[in-house]
Amino acid sequence: METTSRAVEQAPAAEEGQQVPSARRTVDGYLEAPFPWYGLDEAFTGPRWLMPVGTAADGAVEHGSIGHGDEPSVRHETAGEDRGRFAVVVTVAANPSRRSADGTGLLEATSVSSAAWLAGVGLLSFTWPGQMDHSLRDDWLDQQTETAWALADDLDGPEWSSLSLPVDGVPTPFHYREWEFGWVLAGSTEQGVHLGAYGRGMSAYGLGFSVVKDIAEYVA
Repeated sequence: METTSRAVEQAPAAEEGQQVPSARRTVDGYLEAPFPWYGLDEAFTGPRWLMPVGTAADGAVEHGSIGHGDEPSVRHETAGEDRGRFAVVVTVAANPSRRSADGTGLLEATSVSSAAWLAGVGLLSFTWPGQMDHSLRDDWLDQQTETAWALADDLDGPEWSSLSLPVDGVPTPFHYREWEFGWVLAGSTEQGVHLGAYGRGMSAYGLGFSVVKDIAEYVA
């Protein structure tokens, strides 16, 4: 899936007094989307936060991520250090292959694999072996990103298992994978979007997803 990939980047910490404008810029991207956004359902009562949206080559909003729990940080690199408990829900518009707005190119279709890849890379962006030298981090991330893509392209392969979770109250099948750094899952909804999710410290079992009724509530 070809996107302007900002969805897996965490916005840099703003100085005091700058956080609200940044949050408003972020939520504006969500408000521009013609599709519904998903997060954990009302059973989750902890903090929620938005990550920047991702756009297609023609500038259309194509995906975004809503975090739940502790905001993950790449600064936690000490072995054995608590890296927090979080789950991030990735919503991806279910788009077919189509011409770009200016007619000069072809935009790739999105699929469940798109959601699985975004979720996998999202988890990797906040996780790497605690004792890894910084000079090796980029090589490790490149290798793991390629692996995440290959796995996302083979959702029926042996690396994935099946998991049924409620989406808007309806049991929905997901592809699920876990390893030492956390877990990733991906599936589709009846609302015309694909869902990905990733997390660490929070079990994927027992989670539920629902449409966000008012995304503007994320900017109080």
